[in-house]
Amino acid sequence: MLTHECFKTPADEDELDDIDDDMVVGVIAEIEQEVLNESESDDDEYDLADMGGPEPERNDGNISSNESISSDGSFDPNAEDTDSDDSMLDEAATAGASIAKRRKEQNAMDGAGPSGSGPSGSGDYSHLDEDDETDETVRAIIAAIKKPRSAPPEIRLEDFITDICFHPERDIIALATIIGDVHLYEYGNEENKLLRSIEVHAKACRDVEFTEDGRSLITCSKDKCVMVTDMETEKLKKLYETAHDDAINKLHVLDERLFATGDDAGTVKLWDFRTKDAIFELKEVEDQITQMLTNDQNKLLLATSADGYLTTFNIGARKLYVQSEPYEEELNCMGIYRGSSKLVVGTSKGRLYTYNWGYFGYHCDMYPGIKSPISLMIPITDRIACVAGEDGNIRACHIAPYRNLGVVGQHNMPIESLDINSSGELLASSSHNNDVRFWNVKYFEDFGDIKYNEKHNAYKDKRHNLPSSKCTNASDFFADMTKEQDDDDNDDGGNNTTAAGSNNVT
Repeated sequence: MLTHECFKTPADEDELDDIDDDMVVGVIAEIEQEVLNESESDDDEYDLADMGGPEPERNDGNISSNESISSDGSFDPNAEDTDSDDSMLDEAATAGASIAKRRKEQNAMDGAGPSGSGPSGSGDYSHLDEDDETDETVRAIIAAIKKPRSAPPEIRLEDFITDICFHPERDIIALATIIGDVHLYEYGNEENKLLRSIEVHAKACRDVEFTEDGRSLITCSKDKCVMVTDMETEKLKKLYETAHDDAINKLHVLDERLFATGDDAGTVKLWDFRTKDAIFELKEVEDQITQMLTNDQNKLLLATSADGYLTTFNIGARKLYVQSEPYEEELNCMGIYRGSSKLVVGTSKGRLYTYNWGYFGYHCDMYPGIKSPISLMIPITDRIACVAGEDGNIRACHIAPYRNLGVVGQHNMPIESLDINSSGELLASSSHNNDVRFWNVKYFEDFGDIKYNEKHNAYKDKRHNLPSSKCTNASDFFADMTKEQDDDDNDDGGNNTTAAGSNNVT
């Protein structure tokens, strides 16, 4: 019985936040059941011996020390058993049952439900005391359970999550799914509450956005429709039926009146909420529109496509402004930085291309990036971006000069969507595992500006885990050990100094 295997140190991809006292109780129950099974097995073996059956083989390592076996090899059931294994098992079972009973009674008194019964699986862990435990791993688990959360717990759905979007004013996040529904959750550090589920489209809902006032949801779908739905009443306010000839892939809200859509065939359309038909449409590429973007002035509409083009439209003139040279890779995402003076585009080869604003024909700078496909990008500050893709990691990088800052968070599978809330403190991500995770990125406010030609270790920067990451750095572990050793040395030095002073006085 290897008790310590039940409390292994969490691996890089495990989450201490998901561990609660019911899990600990469950492990204790497993230990208790294992003890009972071994005891029953021993009783069955002894019964076979009483009935004259063959003696079971034992690998005790020292048969002669067992006084219950006589010199002729027969078994005497009345002999005193000096083997302490059974007594130890009985004591472990009694202790495990006592601890489990005590914690269950405490849960009943506190009114705590089972883990996962609520939206977040939260409970009252005040009765857990790490000082009562002797195992260091168990103490660490209890400390992690009682540690205050800095971000909401994860949300998990049965259906594939295609897109996520934060409300512009309230603590609400919208989740679009592959079956065409939109789920609205109210999030908080303690729990997430499902407000409502809205059945919007007949096919996959590919993108969801809030209007600027936050009162309505705009959704597009594989069914080629665009819908505007009231968030509170769930009533359909406007339907653009067959808005495109092909499945719509992306939405972008420009202001309180205008929004743009892009489809799988490369067509871009601009819409006004006050009209029924599109204001204008242009088709300058032959492949899927991957993202659309505008700056605060809303004079130019930029679109990246899977066939390697960055296309810019003049909104006022309703015509093409400029199209970039073709790239031999997919242009998947983009963001605006450095006071709207720089546009950065992420590609399927993990590169980051920089354009001076207004000069979108060809890039002015290129950064190799993370050497893994970049499919998502979200600006965190004016100089820091978060990028993600197929490897399941969310990485932060500094823009102009480029520098990998480290890993913000992780998923077990490829990441499908990213968004940041209106305060800029909370980042959300969804993956192919049908889950949404939250990352507190407020610490980026304290990041200093990086200077050109500043020395750094690119290998370590790429693998460095930032404070929001679920993983820790090996250097942090050894740093703690060094600190403890230094503290011990200082204490010993103080004691030696005192002793030496006493000798001198004497």
